[in-house]
Amino acid sequence: MELHDVWFVLIAVLWIGYFFLEGFDFGVGVLTKLLARNRPEKRVLINTIGPVWDGNEVWLLSAGGATFAAFPEWYATLFSGFYLPLLLILVCLIVRGVAFEYRAKRPEENWQRNWEHAIFWCSLIPAFLWGVAFANIVRGVKIDQNHEYVGTVLDLLNPYALLGGLVTLTLFTFHGAVFTALKTVGEIRERARRLALFVGLATAVLALVFLLWTQVENGDGQSLVALVVAVVALVAALAANQAGREGWSFAFSGVTIVAAVAMLFLTLFPNVMPSSLNDAWSLTVTNASSSPYTLKIMTWCAVIATPIVMLYQGWTYWVFRKRIGTQHIAADAAAGSAH
Repeated sequence: MELHDVWFVLIAVLWIGYFFLEGFDFGVGVLTKLLARNRPEKRVLINTIGPVWDGNEVWLLSAGGATFAAFPEWYATLFSGFYLPLLLILVCLIVRGVAFEYRAKRPEENWQRNWEHAIFWCSLIPAFLWGVAFANIVRGVKIDQNHEYVGTVLDLLNPYALLGGLVTLTLFTFHGAVFTALKTVGEIRERARRLALFVGLATAVLALVFLLWTQVENGDGQSLVALVVAVVALVAALAANQAGREGWSFAFSGVTIVAAVAMLFLTLFPNVMPSSLNDAWSLTVTNASSSPYTLKIMTWCAVIATPIVMLYQGWTYWVFRKRIGTQHIAADAAAGSAH
């Protein structure tokens, strides 16, 4: 296997890790409107992800940095062609982080409510747009012979991509509901499990249609295996949720995300960004990659740094592993920060 193939796999792993981890905290952000009934419950939801949400975003930074260094042509075409949706995602991530920190800085009702609106919308919009973006990458976009995107923003809003956005939105919300049930106690835990059932069923329908569409258009034997794993894992997550086994349900919902994203990358390879105008103009792991020397240096850096980052993040999750509920929220701190 050539180094550019290795780095395609590593970038896929980074995106899988990002969607697995950031997926549930996007979902929890959406649930602050759908599940929480009062301010202490909103505080509980925010506190379930408070210690980890910023660490989860490290995976996005790593994926973007790795793409820039390993496949500069891919990075340039992607960020120029998808400039507006990616800018909107970036703005949402910034505002969302500020909202977590600033929500509790003042006691006024309007102040806190406005930041809660920001958390909701800045979780929902990226959860939807990431699906739109990746669906377009797999489907192919208008790239000319100079490897430049020549389409418009409206070209990205096609039925396949919009369906992909709905899949990631509902899947992340389901993942977040299961995570909430795993991390909370009391009535909010029970409501999270009930909501997870309904969201999970909607996710199953949308995901099955989207993944079958992807398989028919671009799939092979390997992607078919990933599709089957994703479907079976989602069914298992729903069954475990109904049985009250939140740990297993969260694990299976995570496997669903892993398998679904892996399927997208399997259908994409060896392309990194197909051209819908002419197959010969597509960006591939070969014509979009950096020099072998650059990839070699990157590989050594990854071998050294990756285990350290993963150990630290794993330790963070272990430290903050206990369940919480409204009884843990002080009456005079119902609007507390995300820590």
